[in-house]
Amino acid sequence: MSTTLAGKVAFVTGASRGIGAAVARSLVAEGVKVGLASRSGDDLGLESAIGVPCDVSDPAQVDAAVAATVERFGRLDILVANAGVGAYGPFLDLSPAHLEEMIDVNLKGTIYAVRAALPHLLRSGEADIVTLASEAGRRGLPGEAVYCASKFGQVGFTRALDGELREHGVRCTNVCPGGVATDFALDEGRGRSREVLSGMMTAEDVAEVVMFTLTRSRNHRILETALRPMSEASWG
Repeated sequence: MSTTLAGKVAFVTGASRGIGAAVARSLVAEGVKVGLASRSGDDLGLESAIGVPCDVSDPAQVDAAVAATVERFGRLDILVANAGVGAYGPFLDLSPAHLEEMIDVNLKGTIYAVRAALPHLLRSGEADIVTLASEAGRRGLPGEAVYCASKFGQVGFTRALDGELREHGVRCTNVCPGGVATDFALDEGRGRSREVLSGMMTAEDVAEVVMFTLTRSRNHRILETALRPMSEASWG
């Protein structure tokens, strides 16, 4: 059984492109008002949406972006923590700047978003936190040690929150995609050309899974869902 999202308010990080933009469009199509947080502050031309400039590695900016969303729409029911970065290659070749950026954006950015949103989500009574983690948060992969660490951190953080927040009506879900055909798949160190994108999932595929978790009946919750393109082999 599914439930309607019409009239709810969501806050999405990393919302200007890729999975974040696809999720934002899907939410608006279901009647959700959305705060779109990104470094560019793009509102994607969506009605019932506000674009807010925000670097998720800065807790003050995250606090301000959530506050702007609540001020505009009056409440908050859904957080989609999507912002992420990646850098790849042998661990000893990873620059300190890339190491810091992945931890700051992927892990700390998720924590900061939850901390800013949670007081409002608790008042909702029927709230959801969805973390866009990764298959790299479920399995250690060579050439992705720090990226995996940041994603394992997201998965563990969200799973721990489930234990705290379930009784307060807040559902916590990890969505863990494999390869998705966005610019993220071409990030530094992977040495990929755009041809590799043809066998991957689309951002809309992932958004559909996010929407599925959000529209489930409130008598249950989905703790984790993993999805991978048919072109991608299984690991372990």
